[in-house]
Amino acid sequence: MDNFVYENPTRIHFGSGQIAALAEAIPTGARVLMLYGGGSIKSNGVYDQVAAALAGFDWEAFGGIEPNPRYDTLMRAVERVRAGGFDYLLAVGGGSVIDGSKFVAAAACYAGDDPWAILAEQAPVREALPLGCVLTLPATGSETNINAVVTRAERKLAFYSPLVRPRFAILDPATTLSLAPRQIANGVVDAFVHVIEQYLTYPADARVQDRFAEGLLLTLIETGPKALDDPNDLTLRADIMWAASLALNGLIGCGVPQDWATHRIGHELTAHFGIDHGRSLTIVLPALMQARRAAKRDKLLQYAERVFGIDQGEPEARIDQAIAQTRAFFQRMGVETSLADAGLDATAIDTLVAGLEDNHLLPLGERGDIGSAEVRAILEGALR
Repeated sequence: MDNFVYENPTRIHFGSGQIAALAEAIPTGARVLMLYGGGSIKSNGVYDQVAAALAGFDWEAFGGIEPNPRYDTLMRAVERVRAGGFDYLLAVGGGSVIDGSKFVAAAACYAGDDPWAILAEQAPVREALPLGCVLTLPATGSETNINAVVTRAERKLAFYSPLVRPRFAILDPATTLSLAPRQIANGVVDAFVHVIEQYLTYPADARVQDRFAEGLLLTLIETGPKALDDPNDLTLRADIMWAASLALNGLIGCGVPQDWATHRIGHELTAHFGIDHGRSLTIVLPALMQARRAAKRDKLLQYAERVFGIDQGEPEARIDQAIAQTRAFFQRMGVETSLADAGLDATAIDTLVAGLEDNHLLPLGERGDIGSAEVRAILEGALR
């Protein structure tokens, strides 16, 4: 295990009725801009709960942040922040709303000419507005981490800064009961792949992190399909919400190698072809596991045994079974596992490889040895 420094100061308010905690979580006297997405929080009662909790504050709302938040929309929110003198942001929604709010928090304080540089050039974030969040769609872990992803035209890029980590996060599983099956599935598989990206690399003598990761994978495999079958089970929603948060709050990634090639390739699928983020990952991951099976051999065998109970037979056969079981889990969640499932064919591969090259995102992988040719091979393996 490598040396590491771990800190996660986000305060979590977990459980039913926790939205009321907003009244104490936000500093007295703050001028608050609430940011949200397409309006589902108005139909499921979350907006009213938030409004009631903010009754003692000077606040306004900004809606319309898209899935895969778009730069132009976020810059309109930045203009609203600056014109209105808001000094605190409250994101109410899923990972896209929280990611978008993180960018708004940084861009509103950016001293350069174009805040896009925060993403395109990794310009340092030297100041950001404080923000908190109310999570309504567990998936990305954005509620407690320093990451954010923003889309502009056909570029989907990330930035990282501890200054945009939420000061607090409200996690009330009841807010997820109105999610559609597609949203439930997307969230579960997104969290699953977050764990995989930090776990399925090569052995690093990090037994604690491995066991944490395996526990999260087992929890998601168990609860994800059940939540689709019984969408009103609040205990299942609680387990999924907490697992998704722990999947990317930094803990299981301490001191271990990390991959993120599946996410990078998946971002190109979303940016160019509009495929849901979670589903872009389930298209890429099985093919990546197959193409990288030699480099990931030891951890694939560990994954096979500890997650799926596959401990008999020749090693290569066990790896085959683990990949097949992963694909079967995704299919049980009702998500695509190939480019063909998403209506794409081999003609898409050039576009995806070029996108990674143009954005200077190569090489990828835990060893930095996935270049254009390797990405092409992975995508060819993902065709069907």
